[in-house]
Amino acid sequence: MSNEARFRQNVQDYLEGRATPEQVLQMNQELRSDLDSRRAFREMLNLDSALMEATKEMMHETAEVTAELSEESAPQVQFEPTPEKVSASSPDGGNNHHWVSLLFLIAASLMILAGSLVWFAKSPEFAIVEYAAGAQSLSTGMTIGTESHFIQAGTVQLVTTRGTRIAIEAPALFSFESAQRLQLKHGRLAADVPQEAHGFTVITPTGQAIDLGTKFGVDMPEAGEAEIHVFEGEVVAQSTDGGNLSNLRNSQAFRLQSAAGTPSSFRSGAFIQPGEVDSLSAALQAGQPKRSQWALQELRDDPQLIALFDFETEQKQPGKYRCVQGRWPGSQAAEFVNVGDHMKLDVGGERLWPQLTLAAWVRLDHLGEPYHSLLHTDGWDDTKKGQVHWMVTRLTTMRLALRDNKLAPSDRPNEGFPDSQTSVLPEQGRWVHLATVYDSDKKTVRFYFNGKFDSESKLSQAHPARLGPAQIGNWNTLDRTLSGRIDEMLILGRAMSDAEMEHLFAAGNPYR
Repeated sequence: MSNEARFRQNVQDYLEGRATPEQVLQMNQELRSDLDSRRAFREMLNLDSALMEATKEMMHETAEVTAELSEESAPQVQFEPTPEKVSASSPDGGNNHHWVSLLFLIAASLMILAGSLVWFAKSPEFAIVEYAAGAQSLSTGMTIGTESHFIQAGTVQLVTTRGTRIAIEAPALFSFESAQRLQLKHGRLAADVPQEAHGFTVITPTGQAIDLGTKFGVDMPEAGEAEIHVFEGEVVAQSTDGGNLSNLRNSQAFRLQSAAGTPSSFRSGAFIQPGEVDSLSAALQAGQPKRSQWALQELRDDPQLIALFDFETEQKQPGKYRCVQGRWPGSQAAEFVNVGDHMKLDVGGERLWPQLTLAAWVRLDHLGEPYHSLLHTDGWDDTKKGQVHWMVTRLTTMRLALRDNKLAPSDRPNEGFPDSQTSVLPEQGRWVHLATVYDSDKKTVRFYFNGKFDSESKLSQAHPARLGPAQIGNWNTLDRTLSGRIDEMLILGRAMSDAEMEHLFAAGNPYR
């Protein structure tokens, strides 16, 4: 046994009250001399405390239910026969004893049956629906007990009796074991756990996440392994079949595999957060999906439309990516998770485009290294001047680069390419509308965030845009990936005005 394993065994025995004096002495020596041992000791104490809290919660809720059952079921069943009744129906004392036993068994069975009926009729309530955005089976104000819930579309925000706020995005199947334990068969949730709910646990088919006071998310696909993502604080992750305990902290992610687990890429934008559902719900009530459809129809009728990908058709574009819920309940968006995920397209043909508008609703998981590739034509060829590369840079700005174009000497250098002036996402992990307008005649590139004009870059050399074979998502496995979702990618062969851009954003905005 290694020193670390021996130390953990000593701590475990100590916490369970079975450590020998020799074990306690060894443990104390390790704690005095080794920083890592002290850190490990603290983590194990935290976990032990969390498990104790969870256990106390379950015992408390069980006691409450038992008390209610006793009060309500006891008067309904008379299971103790009176001596007089037994005597009247029995010819002798031995048979009396037999009948008493038989009646007692029957009465006991009736009591159990009655108790079960009361249990099912009055299931405990562990949470209430705070907001429901397009989830038809759940509505605001509805209470939730032990029953299972399946939401096919939309998002709900629940608050437990301990104050934990949970946002669950469809499609999802879940149920509560108690206010402190939630079973997630599949789906995505994000939890904001207050101190009072310390120890809140999410159980999935491939493992569980135990809160140590934090905000975290769980992604459980219908086929595959669950992932835990810690937005803030600390979580203990444990895979099924005896997987080791793993402490996760800020911006860490872990994939729960059977009897094991592996670190994973952190994805915050993959989760609808508590606090986001109310504005999604308000937008639905304001009729935003209809306005979005009208705006899309206007674009489809535009003679300069090159392509519009709303991901709603049954025929999937080639490539490797997931189809997940888009901005509206039941709608579709493309999600890119792993390095190499991409969607192939071939639009625009051999034609050259003096003007070009690119726009998309984007939900990025993180910013910074590497580049996020939004749309890249295949290659960056000297013989194909005007090839288009649209991305979010490692500096968190938006960039539109065309092959052999040159910035005007007076323009900001920005690594030699036209870049936006401000960051793409001042706040993390929400839907944002990104757009850029290119005009080779005017030699300008304009950038827009959420319908508002951001900045304009001047060019000294500007070729007409060239499209053709291209891809959304991963373009270069070394430095250009895409981690997040894309909804309604627009490619238009003309320059949209500021007013059109503002209208496009306002019509498709999923928040109110």
